[in-house]
Amino acid sequence: MVDSYVFRYMREEDIDQVVEVEHASFTTPWSREAFYNELHTNKFAVYIVIENDHKIIGYCGSWVVIDEAHVTNVAILPEYRGKKLGEALMSKLMSVSREMGARSMTLEVRVTNHVAQSLYRKFGFQNGGIRKNYYSDNQEDAQIMWVTL
Repeated sequence: MVDSYVFRYMREEDIDQVVEVEHASFTTPWSREAFYNELHTNKFAVYIVIENDHKIIGYCGSWVVIDEAHVTNVAILPEYRGKKLGEALMSKLMSVSREMGARSMTLEVRVTNHVAQSLYRKFGFQNGGIRKNYYSDNQEDAQIMWVTL
């Protein structure tokens, strides 16, 4: 099923579609400018999109700093969820991060987002602590998770 999808690096012309995915996925979405800056000014950033029929249906990103990758976002359009595409995106991001020299990967996830936590655990992520009041929309805590690549 995943074979009919295309994974590639994000480009500037993808930003509008990525912002649509972002708005459909998060209560405090990143702006178009934030993605533009990630692509053009953040030398540590790497972003991957997943397409179906030339339509971006999901994306993910990380910052690879020396030997550590920090996952920034993972998102799939709601109508494409439940098809193992988030899993495929994470696998690709981990592989790309490894190729860029990362030996470990970390992320923050809402403590109530058990679906995402379950996905990350499939890849060997383990709990590493709590960031109190991390999310600005409701002051929810974030679970910090880590994995060795």
